[in-house]
This record gives sequence, structure tokens and C-alpha cells, in this order.
Amino acid sequence: MNIVDIKTYAFWLGFRNVCLVKVETDEGIYGWGESGLSGREKAVIGAIEHFKQFLIGRSALDIGALWQELYRSHYFEGGRVLAAAISALDIALHDACGKYLKVPVYQLLGGKQRNSIPLFVTSTLDFGPAFVDHLLQLQSDGWQTIRATTGEHGVSHRPTVFDVRKSIAKSSHWLTQAREALGSEIMLGVDYHHRLSVAEAASFCQRMPAGTLDFIEEPIRDESPAAYQALRTMVDVPFAIGEEFTSKWDFSRYLEPLLTQFARVDICNAGGFTEAMKITALCEAKYVDMMPHNPLSPICTAASIHYCAAISNLASLELSPYDGDMSEFDRIFTHRPLVEANGFSIPADPGLGVDVNEQLIKNLPFKYWEPPRLIKPDGSYTNW
Repeated sequence: MNIVDIKTYAFWLGFRNVCLVKVETDEGIYGWGESGLSGREKAVIGAIEHFKQFLIGRSALDIGALWQELYRSHYFEGGRVLAAAISALDIALHDACGKYLKVPVYQLLGGKQRNSIPLFVTSTLDFGPAFVDHLLQLQSDGWQTIRATTGEHGVSHRPTVFDVRKSIAKSSHWLTQAREALGSEIMLGVDYHHRLSVAEAASFCQRMPAGTLDFIEEPIRDESPAAYQALRTMVDVPFAIGEEFTSKWDFSRYLEPLLTQFARVDICNAGGFTEAMKITALCEAKYVDMMPHNPLSPICTAASIHYCAAISNLASLELSPYDGDMSEFDRIFTHRPLVEANGFSIPADPGLGVDVNEQLIKNLPFKYWEPPRLIKPDGSYTNW
């Protein structure tokens, strides 16, 4: 089964662009994949156009060999653009291979190790009484793992002031209140979206009683393991990091010194199934559980489900807090995953089990989109 064409589609869906890749073969079988580099889709498409030049005519079944060539063929290995392109291609090749062999993708990964995929849910409300009420409602609805955000998200069309000291004071107070209201059985975490410095992250954690948080996600930026090492000595809250990592080498810098307790691997950015399974094995060796990042379309969700089904060290999968108009989902994606009993069932269909209305997406517009821009009170740029 040889590759005869590779097509890319970037289009607006809900509140951002989606970047999908279709790999077609001479058997009439095709596979879909997705890139996770939101906001830089044109760069990913350009990378895939380069890869396409030597992929046409190659066996779609030699996924591991193709991954090595995609990663190593251009001398300047790695980088988030190339990793996102490789991820989309790798997922699409697994989808096509599963269809060719008439098995679900998780069978290609060693078979399923669970009967359903546990999820964690996110409250995006700003901190206050309504936030606590929302968490209590989620608890009443049966959710066992709940994540909060900073509550301040900004907008893309103008800068938004983010005062980190006020945020720390507000979030630590209301998370303490939330823990008291929820009790001790619920797993509670917060995503600070790498907005803090080491000192600020330590101050935030130290303002709350021990046991308030079960994890803090991305408290600081990820370029410096030494910075995380310093933070680790100051706080006792488990870290959940890795959604920006794109390879086993990125993760290994944090796994060797045990700087994370939950690995936020993103299958659409970290090399697809081929690399994600290797990252998982590294984590398993350090008793680190996987908490996959899942913010994209149903292709990403389906790929994440198959990945989660096949690994032993799973904590829970992110349930994306989709925003904006999602009415197009059911027109575009056939058999997209739906939540049942606060989890995802594991599909039995060959490949990913999700298909795409290609004729429809051909006519959907692409919009240049930027994440929100946050500024400090003094007007200087800070992290979103």
C-alpha cells in the first residue's frame, strides 16, 4: 500500500483554525491526521509540502522508518513546526494502516488496556463564588478530576492587562475555598499557562494549605529544567507539564531529574503515535502517569483515545473546553467521539474510527488568528 497523495486543509472551526492532513494510497485507503500547532498552520502546511516530495510512492505501512526519515532527513532536526507536521502525518499513516489491516489503531499499539478512557473536566470561569458553585455542580455530575484555569483569558484583538500579584491572591483564595467545599476525594488542579516566574509560582503554592491542589499545570515556561528544579525545592504540589514538548528528548530532560509527576503529552505535536509511545515508556520507567493534552478537533480526540487505550500509565485525558460555535462538528466529522458517563468509549472500527467530510472542508475559510496578548500593568508583554 503506497502513498499516492498528501492533502492539507486549514480552516476556521469554532474559535480557531484546524489543520488536517489526509494521506491517500493506491489501495483507495486513506488516513486522517491533525497538527496541533495552533496559530501557525501555514508553516506546518509548508513543512508537509516539503515532506510530500519524498513520501509519494513510499509504503504507507512502514510508519517507523518513515518517521525516522521525516525527523532526521533535513539535518536541522526537531522544532515545533516540523514536529507538528510529522505528528499529523504519523497519525494519518496509523489511521490508514489500521483500515488496511481492518483493526482499530490501538491494536497496532499493542491492544487496549482499559474498557473506557477516564477524562478530566475544566472550569474556565473567573474565580469567585460562581466558580466554586460550578465545581460543586461538576462534582455532582460525577466528575472525579477537575481542573481550573487562571480565570483570565484575554482576547486576540487587543492587549489585556494581567496583574500577576492580584491573580495569585485571587486564585489561591478561591482554590482554597473550592477545596473546602469539594472535600478531599476530588482531584483538583489548576493550569497557570506558564504565566508565572519561579518566585511567583512558589508564592502562589505557599499561600494555600497543603493538599489544596493535586497538581499545578505549566506554572512557568519550559525552556529551563533548572528553573523547574528550583521551583521543586520550594513547593510540594505535583507538576503537570509537557504539552509544549515535541520529542522524547524534550521529556527526558524533565524525567531524569523527576521534575514532573504528570506528563501532558500532545499527540498532535509530539510526533504522533510513534513518538508518543516512546515518551510513554520513558514516563513509565519513572512512575510518571500520562495526562494528555487534547485541545483540538475530533481527529485529535480520536487519536488520543486510541493512544490512551493502549498505555498502562494513564491518569486521565483532557476533555477539551470547546468554545465558540461548534455546530459544524457533526457536519464535518463522522462518528466523532462523544462523552458517555464522564468518559470516552473505545471504538472498534478500523483506523481512528472518525471520518471527515472532505467536500465540505474544501470550502471553509482560513483565518489568520493570534492567541490573546497579555501585558503587565506597566505595559510590557507577558505570557498568555
